[in-house]
Amino acid sequence: MNHDESWMALALQEARKGIGRTAPNPPVGAVLVKDDVLLGCGWHQKAGMPHAEREAMADCVARHGADALRGATAYVSLEPCSTHGRTPPCVQGLIDAGIKRVVYACEDPNPHHAGRADVLLEAAGITVGKGVMRDEAQKILRPFAKVQRTGLPWVVAKIAMSLDGRITRPEGEGQWLTGEAARKDVQLLRGEADLIMTSGETVRRDLPSLTIREPDLLQGREQPWRLVLTNQPESLPPGAPLFLDENRHRTLVRGGDLQIILREMVADHGVLSVMVEAGGRLVAELAKQNLLDECVIYLAPMITGGLPAMAGISVLDLAMAEAEWARIGDDVRVRARVLTDQSGR
Repeated sequence: MNHDESWMALALQEARKGIGRTAPNPPVGAVLVKDDVLLGCGWHQKAGMPHAEREAMADCVARHGADALRGATAYVSLEPCSTHGRTPPCVQGLIDAGIKRVVYACEDPNPHHAGRADVLLEAAGITVGKGVMRDEAQKILRPFAKVQRTGLPWVVAKIAMSLDGRITRPEGEGQWLTGEAARKDVQLLRGEADLIMTSGETVRRDLPSLTIREPDLLQGREQPWRLVLTNQPESLPPGAPLFLDENRHRTLVRGGDLQIILREMVADHGVLSVMVEAGGRLVAELAKQNLLDECVIYLAPMITGGLPAMAGISVLDLAMAEAEWARIGDDVRVRARVLTDQSGR
């Protein structure tokens, strides 16, 4: 790892703090460096709040004073914004602060903004570098990039199954397939999501809450939206927790075309990422319509009876790539990107 990559890795570490918190904005991190000394760090914490570059500059000023900014290098996980939205453009802030060099990982996925920062910064005499740790940054930005490209959110299916591919245990054997460590890991997954989607069947059968229950994961953010998909809303149990708890105002019920519903979630609620917690039928339908982007599968060390894990999906050729394997307690987690065809795209 070279000099620029080392500092960019720190900016990416800052960016990851914002995953699941910044919608409809992307999670971005920034660090400021001069003479190989870290001056300040920052990450975008919420839409409407200062962007990462301004958070890093404020951190630098608090630690070292405003003069320390002059001649510094800014490392940012995403091309600095060049237009005025709910907050002023970061490009102008960097220029006004006297930053000497700006290095960013990847261009703005919005085609109307991509590359504009280079022109403005270079016109102000600031050296620009880009593409440092681009792949790592793009992984963090995948939900935002997909929304910019297609108007659809990034959809992640969470599936827990036994070694024989079952998602339920025989009656009388208990509710859980996976262990406590895996269930805590699911809380981290929920923390990455802007919306948790389930089916009417799951609500009727399991009465789920679909909330983040770890207090640390909720600091500075609201609970994710909860979306129940059903064409028979009258059949949903009125006593289900997601209709009665303190977050019931963030529960939505929709039926109809999946793509239209997902576009509505983006347009009306600023959703970037969706986590699916439901049975195999909904996952299969998402996959059939090429709406599924990622799977997180928890494999429990048991052989049991019950419904097939992915009912209805056997007719599909669902290939995945970029698989990450991890042991979570006694369970194994596989997280991989879904390929839309066999050419690897």
